[in-house]
Amino acid sequence: MAYDSVFKPGLFSGQTILVTGGGSGIGRCTAHELAALGAHVVLVGRKPEKLEKTAGEITEDGGSASWQACDIRDEEAVKAMVTAVLAERGAIHHLVNNAGGQYPAPLASINQKGFETVVRTNLVGGFLVAREVFNQAMSKTGGSIVNMLADMWGGMPGMGHSGAARAGMENFTKTAAVEWGHAGVRVNAVAPGWIASSGMDTYEGAFKAVIPTLREHVPLKRIGSESEVAAAIVFLLSPGAAFISGNTIRIDGAASQGSRAFPLFKAKPGQSKAYNGFHRAYLPDVLKDQE
Repeated sequence: MAYDSVFKPGLFSGQTILVTGGGSGIGRCTAHELAALGAHVVLVGRKPEKLEKTAGEITEDGGSASWQACDIRDEEAVKAMVTAVLAERGAIHHLVNNAGGQYPAPLASINQKGFETVVRTNLVGGFLVAREVFNQAMSKTGGSIVNMLADMWGGMPGMGHSGAARAGMENFTKTAAVEWGHAGVRVNAVAPGWIASSGMDTYEGAFKAVIPTLREHVPLKRIGSESEVAAAIVFLLSPGAAFISGNTIRIDGAASQGSRAFPLFKAKPGQSKAYNGFHRAYLPDVLKDQE
């Protein structure tokens, strides 16, 4: 089995691509697709065991991968990580700024430490990685960056700390696209909606109970796949997006559009089918009853 990408073979041959949060979920899937298209992927994350496992999968599938353990919230650690990658690989052609994390909680119960921790992970950490990749590498060679957002367009009730951070990352994306364009650096973002990923199994209680019902709130009447997010990221990194910068692609089946006053129609069976190119895709336990 191999990754069934819609993009041409060898698209990223000879290129080094940094993928933060590459040990699991969307980052893992994206790393697999990029490697299948010829890139050497450098997986970055806090947990070496996850990174090593994913790098092993990629190698087993015939791809090229290495990894660097790093807490992206630590400025000096980020500087050292980028320096180490450049020493080993000589260049960083693209960055998938994917790492992030949050937990469900209403605003009234989030303390300062919890709010700041999520903002540091989902906004400050992404800024630090992008800045260092630009300063140490892309300012001289050009390149492209794709940042990770979320469906926060109507606020993010239940995860206000993450919504605030993701909104900040969207603005950072626009600013970086303007400031770094002169160096041939493109900066874009993707904003996934509800995606079937291993992260869904980390939630408990009331939020976990809601997950199986989410597809009823999507006009396409289904949950998205990791492959559908990865494909958008790959496109934004590709030569086909060479004149696209400062933009965000929403990958949410139109869930962020319309209004609650407009009722969604009943789904027509089989009308919208997920693209699942990832041969090692993981179906969250919380969604298995729907299959």
